[in-house]
Amino acid sequence: MQKQKKFYLGIDVSKLWFDAAILSVIDHQKQPMQCERFDNTHEGMKVFHKWLLRKSVSLDQNSFVVIENTGIYHRLIWQYCSAHNIPIYIGNATDLKWRMGMVRGKSDKVDSSRLCDYAYKNGDDLKATPALDPGLLNLKDLMTARSNVLAQINSIKTYLSELKMFKGKQIHQLMEQSHQAALQGLKQSLVELEAQIKQAIKENPQLQRNYDLLISVPGIGHLSAAYLICCTANFAGERTGKQLASYAGVVPFSERSGTSIKGRPRVHKMANKELKKMLHLGAMSAIRYYPEFSDFYNRKKTQGKHPMSILNAIRNKIALRAAAVIKNQQPYVDNYKKAA
Repeated sequence: MQKQKKFYLGIDVSKLWFDAAILSVIDHQKQPMQCERFDNTHEGMKVFHKWLLRKSVSLDQNSFVVIENTGIYHRLIWQYCSAHNIPIYIGNATDLKWRMGMVRGKSDKVDSSRLCDYAYKNGDDLKATPALDPGLLNLKDLMTARSNVLAQINSIKTYLSELKMFKGKQIHQLMEQSHQAALQGLKQSLVELEAQIKQAIKENPQLQRNYDLLISVPGIGHLSAAYLICCTANFAGERTGKQLASYAGVVPFSERSGTSIKGRPRVHKMANKELKKMLHLGAMSAIRYYPEFSDFYNRKKTQGKHPMSILNAIRNKIALRAAAVIKNQQPYVDNYKKAA
């Protein structure tokens, strides 16, 4: 009779190396955990592959990997798992830390062991991260590059405007002239990056489909649609509207406990701040150009609601509708306009 085997891997990733821990379960019996360190390079991945083969690890659905999201440092492992069809869960670092509980002291080896143990205990409940999509990854990198360039432009502009308050007019003009070439170069880079973002979406039919659906929603423009695609992995995993709104930080949560804590509902600080900012700008645009939202805003304001509370409700509406058009794979229909 063939023995039933399952393998759970916890990998703690850093810039230069990663620590991997393996827990084998044979006929429902846990085997001793084994740990090893590898270079976080293509050569290191080859050594990692040979190590897995020596340990008789199944490079298929019988294995499960848990790692923390480290930005770009975990991409080689993600690529490796996608190539071998190994289920991998890339979790938020803070979320994993809270779920695994408090611990005294830390090291890379200990962290990999704890991730491995977490994979063993929660593997049946965790939803595997979608396989790495080169097109989506390219779009993410372009959006990140755009954010970095925009931040540099704003930093220079802020510096020059603040300098104007403390320096004479002649010196301020000299500083503006010295920064002029840098600003022009950055603005040109911004234009080129936005053109590349449009091209990256156009070249990928799946991205283009969801992009077209998103921009049909009032308040969602080109950059908001591209960012939504990036931060949801092109809406993989069938993310619901409530989940998207909560992720963006536009859902108020109650603060009540016993008889002493009776706070009013507030949005939580744990959110994707960039997405929240884009939804806020979208809400402002929707109020200005769409009668449905302008009427809603004026009606709630007349009822005595705080303006920011109304804006948050509109941000929530936009997030819910964005998820709805993706789920139904149908463009947004303005029933308010049709009824009018």
